[in-house]
Amino acid sequence: MNISIDLHVHTRYSRCSSLSPERIEPIALQRGIDVVAITDHNTMQGARAVAFCSSRIKVIVGEEIRTTQGELIGYFLNEEIPAGLSPQETIAEIRRQGGLVSVPHPFDRLRSSRLQPDALSEIINWIDMLETFNARDIFTRRDERLIVRALEAGVVPVAGSDAHFGIEIGRARVIMQPFSTPQEFLENLRGAATMTHKSPLWVHGATKLLRLYKKMRD
Repeated sequence: MNISIDLHVHTRYSRCSSLSPERIEPIALQRGIDVVAITDHNTMQGARAVAFCSSRIKVIVGEEIRTTQGELIGYFLNEEIPAGLSPQETIAEIRRQGGLVSVPHPFDRLRSSRLQPDALSEIINWIDMLETFNARDIFTRRDERLIVRALEAGVVPVAGSDAHFGIEIGRARVIMQPFSTPQEFLENLRGAATMTHKSPLWVHGATKLLRLYKKMRD
């Protein structure tokens, strides 16, 4: 029996999200999501909190990590990885923990946080996943040659909702066979299907207002 996974979800531990850890499971169940990967910015606090309070869904502990050249996601982590390392150093730390490496929103031209094209080209042989669909992307220009290179290197194309608010959870998901280990997850992901829907444009304005509110509160 297949399972449904959202590979890119934030909680209030990210400055750009308002989602409390307790809300993730009921929303996921309502949307038919069996597994969520919590990928807060430069912290695992949200992922640990969601894992602690969730009993009916599986939680992949992840982190969206700011490197010197843009963001990477580590999945199946045990320890937080600090921001500010090079992409190569960040990948090495993810590997040390037995985790998997994904590149989020690589083709969104509006995101200053995306991994820079030259840096992505340099590490293409060392990553596991490439987020070719992100529900929050507005203006994308897919680099088809890079995608071909990634596929030739065994990189798996994936989709993620990049959810910051409850309405976004499950807007992009992968449908695949169940898994027990990170390596089984990656192998089963190769045969996965995707379901994708763009998030409404207003979420971007809401995110900016939320960041401003949190900054003023601090």
